[in-house]
Amino acid sequence: MEIKPIKSERDYNRALKRLELIFDAKPGSSEGDELEVLGILIEQYENEHFPIGMPDPIEAIKFRMEQLGYTQGDLANIVGLKSRASEILSRKRKLTLEMIRQLHDSLKIPTDVLIQSY
Repeated sequence: MEIKPIKSERDYNRALKRLELIFDAKPGSSEGDELEVLGILIEQYENEHFPIGMPDPIEAIKFRMEQLGYTQGDLANIVGLKSRASEILSRKRKLTLEMIRQLHDSLKIPTDVLIQSY
């Protein structure tokens, strides 16, 4: 396939079909190089045309807690009080800057996710 910019949905679909055909190409081969460049072009098109927004901060906290097997008590140990953890999860209390720092450090949730309004 001749590699060229992806400018339309038609180009995008062609690129995806070609990607499927050469997906198992060996690195360093001509098809492997094509696969690498095609992947970059597809990613750029998808980022521009199908952007994925940031997750909701509270949903991000709940998701990360589930991943780690944390309970509300574990969250209370991070933010200070069990009642505070409950209020955060029920959206009755806004996250403070200090809480955002603690959650970022403990749960490794990006601060740009946590600072969003909800």
